[in-house]
Amino acid sequence: MDAPCSHSIGIFDSGVGGLTVVREVARLLPLENITYLGDTARLPYGTKSRETVIDYSRKNSRFLISNTVKLIIAACNTASAYSIDALNEELDVPVLGVISPGAKKAATVTANGRIGVIGTPSTIRSGAYERAINAADPSLKIISAACPLFVPLVEEGWNEGEIALAAARSYLEPLKREGVDTLILGCTHYPLMRNTILNVMDGGVTLVDSAAETAGEAMVVLAQNKLLRDGGKGSAKFYLTDGSESFTQIAGRFLGEDPPSMNVVDI
Repeated sequence: MDAPCSHSIGIFDSGVGGLTVVREVARLLPLENITYLGDTARLPYGTKSRETVIDYSRKNSRFLISNTVKLIIAACNTASAYSIDALNEELDVPVLGVISPGAKKAATVTANGRIGVIGTPSTIRSGAYERAINAADPSLKIISAACPLFVPLVEEGWNEGEIALAAARSYLEPLKREGVDTLILGCTHYPLMRNTILNVMDGGVTLVDSAAETAGEAMVVLAQNKLLRDGGKGSAKFYLTDGSESFTQIAGRFLGEDPPSMNVVDI
């Protein structure tokens, strides 16, 4: 039987956004194998109830466990907001979300104590980032903004240009007026909007990429549990719950390389 350290890192999302987490994990932990599940048959999670999101997260996690993973990352802000506690209580492997790592990083890098959070409407409504930031430092002021057009813009490849700039100005001007010096990209699509966001904010903010921070936390957790793989080159397997030509087309932009082959599974 394979040693646990040789098992893969499991990552799930409702669709394509979690591929930014895959990219960061592969960059930081090049020896690790990755198993990715995109629940494309049931997206978006942001319109679903808490109970439904927890149910979907359980099913996704069971699929990953069946593929012999040693750590699970919920690379979906909605799933992270609603299901991490339940999953950690029920599963025998560590489970990480994308909210806590970004929140902790923002709390440490802000100089003026004013942190902006941008995300999908469901993530902003959940208040999960505010709770996580306040847990790190209750004195910090948090200004949040939902940016619903960013996801479709990214998926259409319109993350730069006049249309993207117009949307970003509309969403971000209030945060700019509030003087935030740190801005959490609270959706895994948003790193692809980085240049546009910095343009609107005049470069005057530190952007916190939750995907990158989550990869860093995964490395720490694996090291603490003596689960880091110490040889060979890592590989990745990709699964979808619904065949989608558009997913494959978009995947390359998120991964920064040619799209991988996708396997469709029924979970």
